[in-house]
Amino acid sequence: MNSVLLYFLFSFIGLLANGDNNDSLTKLKEEILELQKRIDNLEKFHKKYPRVKYLSINEQRRILVTGGAGFVGSHLVDRLMRDGHRVTVVDNFFTGSKANIEQWFGHPNFELINHDIVNSLFIEVDEIYHLASPASPPHYMFNAIKTIKTNTLGTINMLGLARRVKAKLLFTSTSEVYGDPEVHPQPETYWGNVNPIGPRACYDESKRVAEAMCFAYARQEKIQVRIARIFNTYGPRMNLNDGRVISNFIIQSLRKQNLTLYGNGNQTRSFQYIDDLVNGLVALMNSNYSKPVNLGNPDEFTIRDTALLIRDVVGNSNEVVVKEKMEDDPQRRKPDITVAKRELNWEPKTRLREGLMKTIDYFRSEVDKNDNSENLHTFYYLNSKDELDEIINSDKIEL
Repeated sequence: MNSVLLYFLFSFIGLLANGDNNDSLTKLKEEILELQKRIDNLEKFHKKYPRVKYLSINEQRRILVTGGAGFVGSHLVDRLMRDGHRVTVVDNFFTGSKANIEQWFGHPNFELINHDIVNSLFIEVDEIYHLASPASPPHYMFNAIKTIKTNTLGTINMLGLARRVKAKLLFTSTSEVYGDPEVHPQPETYWGNVNPIGPRACYDESKRVAEAMCFAYARQEKIQVRIARIFNTYGPRMNLNDGRVISNFIIQSLRKQNLTLYGNGNQTRSFQYIDDLVNGLVALMNSNYSKPVNLGNPDEFTIRDTALLIRDVVGNSNEVVVKEKMEDDPQRRKPDITVAKRELNWEPKTRLREGLMKTIDYFRSEVDKNDNSENLHTFYYLNSKDELDEIINSDKIEL
């Protein structure tokens, strides 16, 4: 096709040419030949994708991942794609990023739809991983009403889709449904201690409502539902400015800033690495267990000890600064994963220091890109280093 095109181009140029402009004709031919060479190189280029398991059409599942361009969603997409399934990602990119899933662009098993699940979606699928929701306090507090709509209307839409196409649905709930717990560690049978009108209520309560809707659809419409209550998770592709404890301390350490504690630093958290969570989500979807399941790491650390560990891994001696305690900040958070062990044969494998080393390497690379004024996808609403510093040092950082 290109050779024929060139033939006619040269013929046309030859007809227009006369003896006075042979130099111009030669120059044009050289430019066309250079263009042809570029076209040939492009046609020879084949994008290399991560290795994907081969599955027959009957073995492949059509899987929808809402929020699939986000931190957790993109890692889940990687796993499902490598397992050989056909994956459709739906995301409105409020907190997600195309850079998280760009390695799959163009793959025949992958499709991306820019869509807000507050609006209905019509698609044929076998399974739905419903992750769409802002998950860090600065993001879900930024537009509290939108957060409530995403977790309520969005979940109704996904349940309606599951009912129409008879798909299995996994809803990613949160440890925030336990609020500031009075039972420790927290089992799935604990009903929680949540402030229904506090600043975090838009997220906590909408997730609780979404769980109730899942079980209402399961009882009334016979939908197969799975509910994962996810505890603190960290790893590569976290938004550097999301205000969570791990990202906050890593950024401050890398920038040689003081480490900020809110309260006395004796609050506790349990941190699981992203790979462990993804394994748990897939195991839950593939199981026959339909009640809520805690997915988290039962190793408990104080916030102060976590800050010092991150400082040690980064390798500097930042001072620790104590500020006023945040409103509704849970004092203790640790999952009871007895159900996950029994029903899913799952438990986390990654130690905190090991996971932090991988995460810090990622953060260091991203921070270097930002400092060098390159296009950094994780800073999707920041314009400068000063804005990042302002967020990190503000009183809105969540522990």
